[in-house]
Amino acid sequence: MVIIISKHDAKHFIEDNFEKLLYASRWLLSPLYIILIIVLILILFKFVSEVISFIMIMSTLDMNDWIIRVLELLDLTLVANLVLIVAFSGYENFISKIDISEDHIDRPSWMGRLDFSGLKLKIIGSVVAISLIELLQDFLNVATRVDPNIEFWRIMLHLTFVITGVAFAAIQVLSEKRHMMKSKEEFIKIENDL
Repeated sequence: MVIIISKHDAKHFIEDNFEKLLYASRWLLSPLYIILIIVLILILFKFVSEVISFIMIMSTLDMNDWIIRVLELLDLTLVANLVLIVAFSGYENFISKIDISEDHIDRPSWMGRLDFSGLKLKIIGSVVAISLIELLQDFLNVATRVDPNIEFWRIMLHLTFVITGVAFAAIQVLSEKRHMMKSKEEFIKIENDL
């Protein structure tokens, strides 16, 4: 028995299998998210280590050093939050929905709703906050070390982060407005056709 496959069927078969392979390739990202979980654990160890160190020398520190130590803890917390947001959002946007948390009372409000452009805004917001904390630490540490050249470039880098964040936010607002206008035009067209 000879099976004859048309050119169209062969093309369709190849295309379908390629699309299945392409769709399944999203799972190649999963090791990256597993590594982010490991990084989160390492940040936790560093945080606990810093807290223990802080407790041990707390009574010997002056107010500026005390605030600097607290800012370092805030820095680590922001980095941990950023890692978690990227892991959750990236997994949900590119691999699969996290179904087990769907009806959970503690489900973060942004989970499942944070698209790629929203993720970029959260990342740039976190980077700006981390940069600001670093500048504040330098300001509080002004008596011990100040290199005006380095501080100038750190401030310029921070301003670059801020400008980038504002630009990303403006682009997102314009994109949403354009999308809303296009939807409104389609609605008006449907309404007129009726």
